Amino acid sequence: MAKTVRLASMDFYRDNTNLKWIILVVSVIISVGTIYYTNILVEQLKEREKNQVRLFAKALEYTSNDTDNNILFITEEIIYKNNSIPTMLIDEKDKIVNFNNVDIDSLWSPRQKEKELQKQLKEMKRAYPPIEILLKDPNTDEVFGKQYVYYKNSFLLTQLIAYPYIQLSVIAIFAFISYLAFNYSKTSEQNRVWVGLAKETAHQLGTPLSSLMAWVEMLREDPDFKGKGIVEELDKDIRKLRVVTERFSSIGSTPTLKDENIYQLINNVVGYLQPRVSSKISIEVYTLSETIRARVHAPLFEWVIENLCKNAVDAMGSTGTIAIKILRGSEGKVFIDISDTGKGMNKSVISSAFKPGFTTKKRGWGLGLALAKRIIELYHQGKIFVKSSEENQGTTFRIELRSA
Repeated sequence: MAKTVRLASMDFYRDNTNLKWIILVVSVIISVGTIYYTNILVEQLKEREKNQVRLFAKALEYTSNDTDNNILFITEEIIYKNNSIPTMLIDEKDKIVNFNNVDIDSLWSPRQKEKELQKQLKEMKRAYPPIEILLKDPNTDEVFGKQYVYYKNSFLLTQLIAYPYIQLSVIAIFAFISYLAFNYSKTSEQNRVWVGLAKETAHQLGTPLSSLMAWVEMLREDPDFKGKGIVEELDKDIRKLRVVTERFSSIGSTPTLKDENIYQLINNVVGYLQPRVSSKISIEVYTLSETIRARVHAPLFEWVIENLCKNAVDAMGSTGTIAIKILRGSEGKVFIDISDTGKGMNKSVISSAFKPGFTTKKRGWGLGLALAKRIIELYHQGKIFVKSSEENQGTTFRIELRSA
């Protein structure tokens, strides 16, 4: 099993993830606390309004049954003072006798008014059970009928019930917008770092490369080096350095995609790598057609293949096989599968494989796969992912490109 090495930059990403979870948990606690406290207030206000409606119903019952004319105080201070809670007085035949605080337009026709009242009555029946009023004969105190007071929440109570959810929705929208802005800012900053690093690397390579080219020309004229293949191999490495310089120079610029033969490009990479890896490691290329083409930027695409092959070599150690399969897919796609017979990866490693700073090697910056992902997805509008991996069995990476 591969040993995972965590760099300081990786700890930064891990700490950021932990911080995000802490913020999320605190936000949930605050949200739940807000809703819980508001619900307590709502229940208290509901009970208060219920008691007010009961008092209102008792006042109606008293004024209906009492023949004494000295009930002005009850009428003025209890019945007429209810100017917030919608109520309806209903008889035993379910006919509306009276209503309060129900929004009825005076310009409506009788039919429209009746329709609205019936609608409001249904809402009140769904909201709370009615409060019963007993109609009694004032002389014999005998009950000769009943009426019912229906009611629903006042506008204030309705607002209070909805308030925490509206508040949380606003907070959630604000948090989402902030998260997008933060991610955009973070991505922009990362892009500037990538571009700056790549441009500076290309610039730094320029001077020694020019010097090496001059030294090779001198060695070419030296009779002691003729026919030994040394100068030719140095020429290959210089050409490789020029390609690397071009690759770094391309980062940050918009690369021009061209119709390229994928089989030939991959064979170029394999031809360069094979002599430079262990003789016990073989790199094999398979395809049903050597004419499969796709729109790519050749130097950057070859860089991706090279990175994946080098990772495969590191995973296998000193012996193994790298199999590269080129397939023509449906919907104008080209698939490149790069498989090795190395140590494989577990699920936790797979999920972090493309993160900057993540590496399973004792040495390295952990930027190879992250850079490959940026090149394929950002510059080629394609996809790259771990197709499959099993510990001690090997790993397969898949690249998806658009065909020419």
